Amino acid sequence: MDFKDYYKILGVEPTADEKEIKSAYRKLARKYHPDVSKEAGAEDKFKEASEAYEALSNPEKRAEYDELRKYGQHGRPFQGPPGWQGRGGGGFDEGADFSDFFSSIFGGSGGGRPGGNPFGSAQGRSRGRDGQDVQMELPVSLEETLATESKKISFKVPQHNGAGQRVADSLKTLNVKIPAGVADGERIRLKGQGAPGIGGGATGDLYLTINFEKHPFFEVDGDHLILQVPLAPWEVALGTKVAVPTLTGRINLTIRPDSQNGQRLRVKGNGLLNKQGQRGDLFAQIKVVMPTHNDAEAQALWESLANNAEFDPRANWSR
Repeated sequence: MDFKDYYKILGVEPTADEKEIKSAYRKLARKYHPDVSKEAGAEDKFKEASEAYEALSNPEKRAEYDELRKYGQHGRPFQGPPGWQGRGGGGFDEGADFSDFFSSIFGGSGGGRPGGNPFGSAQGRSRGRDGQDVQMELPVSLEETLATESKKISFKVPQHNGAGQRVADSLKTLNVKIPAGVADGERIRLKGQGAPGIGGGATGDLYLTINFEKHPFFEVDGDHLILQVPLAPWEVALGTKVAVPTLTGRINLTIRPDSQNGQRLRVKGNGLLNKQGQRGDLFAQIKVVMPTHNDAEAQALWESLANNAEFDPRANWSR
């Protein structure tokens, strides 16, 4: 049984925080997902990254792993420190997603149920094998984060026979309620929605990684939204009212005379929900857009403005 350096697999330092670990995993998951990647060995690399994330994203598992990491070297046979006895569960079949090394630390198969000490005994554990956890990315629109209705999802669940051998996957469909205040990249656990256990083992879990879809209007900044508002030069100079989009419909926004390009106008309570159930703000950013074509009459007006306006945008250069 070879030692696995999960930090090296994800490409992060042992001091990496939760955000760095999550970001590294998502990058690798996108690169090597079997449904997307055509690279040789992509599925194995995807499983390896998932295993590393499973170990390091959970503070309890990570603490256990860090204790053992002092005694191992990536890719080298692992024996553990003196007096250490793994939790067993070795000899995984080829259909299992996680390695013998993972099982020896955390026990079980797919999810590696938390609890216990990495230096504890394997005695007394059930002979049953826990069902495999299922992990998937869930694309969510910004509008869906405010919706009260559930979102229908479908995913493949690995099936194993009584001997632990993987057989054809089954398709499972669920109606999932998007939690209020969910963030981009957040990982949600749906207990008992993964693969069934073997020999009385517990059913695995479903882990959903939320992936905000790119929006045609809004940029996300925490629980705030930023909207670029295109305006003609005269609209900025003279002031106007503009019907601007929000996640729940359009509102009228007042542009005051002599506003500035790049200026942000705050529309309170029209952003995303946060964990406290309150909505952030919408920031409408003024963006001056010049006409792409001027006829003779329009050109004459611009020249008249240039000749008569007492305004120098570079006056501070003379200081």
